[in-house]
Amino acid sequence: MTATLVALAVTLPAQAQASSDLPALTPRAETAPLYDDEAGGNSDADDPAIWRNAADPGRSLVVATAKEGGLRVYDLDAREIQSVPAPAGPTPEDAPGRFNNVDLVQGLKLSTGRADLAVTSDRGNDRLRFYRIDRDRADGPLTDVTDPAAAPVFNADQEEINDQRTAYGLATWTDRATSRSYALVSRRETTSVALLELLPGRNGTVGYRKIRTIDLPSAFRLPDGTSWTPCLEPGELPQIEGMVVDPANGVLYAGQEDVGIWRLRADLTGTPKLLDKVREFGVPGTYDEATEECTPGADPGYGGTRISADVEGLTLLPEADGDGYLLASSQGDNTFAAYDRELDENNEYEGGFRVTAASATLDGSEECDGAAVLNAPLGRRYPNGLLVVQDGDETPQSDDRTATGFKFVDLADVMDALED
Repeated sequence: MTATLVALAVTLPAQAQASSDLPALTPRAETAPLYDDEAGGNSDADDPAIWRNAADPGRSLVVATAKEGGLRVYDLDAREIQSVPAPAGPTPEDAPGRFNNVDLVQGLKLSTGRADLAVTSDRGNDRLRFYRIDRDRADGPLTDVTDPAAAPVFNADQEEINDQRTAYGLATWTDRATSRSYALVSRRETTSVALLELLPGRNGTVGYRKIRTIDLPSAFRLPDGTSWTPCLEPGELPQIEGMVVDPANGVLYAGQEDVGIWRLRADLTGTPKLLDKVREFGVPGTYDEATEECTPGADPGYGGTRISADVEGLTLLPEADGDGYLLASSQGDNTFAAYDRELDENNEYEGGFRVTAASATLDGSEECDGAAVLNAPLGRRYPNGLLVVQDGDETPQSDDRTATGFKFVDLADVMDALED
């Protein structure tokens, strides 16, 4: 589906909890800071995924992206146990590898047997990369099993790749009806989302083929009859990053950063529905070339009441009875919003929370880019499950270096906050 202008029929309550009124949760642990400079390997925390070790849940893992710094693997004490570099570009003049988002596939059938995989979007090279997970492997649990013939997801050649309109957001999905596994991949600075089928290759490798691509809207008809599109740098469209698929019904939730949260079929057919809007929706803006920033105009009052741009970090919190929550990072006000997972409840808003400092040395989460939740026992450390959130402003800072990281939150605290 291609759409450039849509009229909105979303109705939302006029009032919602102020962010300062939301419950404040504190993390149990945090990873060591990542530094986005030469000394730190240009590492910038972005998106986590939680892999459960069924044989020994207390030895489960968190796999997380560090952009140009590649992947990091942490144990449940938030200690780093492996660092996987992003691959270089074809030549030193080309864009380097840059891992943006990560998700997991359980039990994918390869030519060498079934395996659990970490899948990441390599924004630098416009490809997906695949890592087999073997918890007790001597050199670290992740092994690169990407098919060497894997083609760019969106671009035709390296010159286009170097412009960096490349693979960006990522969510995996296994269709329960066919047992086939897929990745949904968004394209940076556009509204495109592609559906890729994951395919076993030779010698235990994994590749993919593109099934279809859609474009979500970039312009919207407002109630006053005018057309609005978010203010961005000239030539850019409102991109999608945070995505998650509900495996029970094959529904994809996609966060369009400056617009809101979309609900659509994971096979990318049918008509997407805008589930909720950011507060800034409909606000006009003027781009300033000198500052490379947008100056907002008067707010016409057409935005939502629960999330502030950018909307990021979508993750699904399922419950045993089929209920549960869709969680979203409201980056603009450092909060998290929860929506009912059930479609017959129209994904209604259920509340939210903040992740705040536990101590002077264990801070909370600000400007959160990515999140992952697992509602299953993870040994003595997290017997009720785990929420991992990115912290875009790791404190205390060191030597004026920009630092990011990840916070580990007991899922019992999250459930208590949402069920109060």
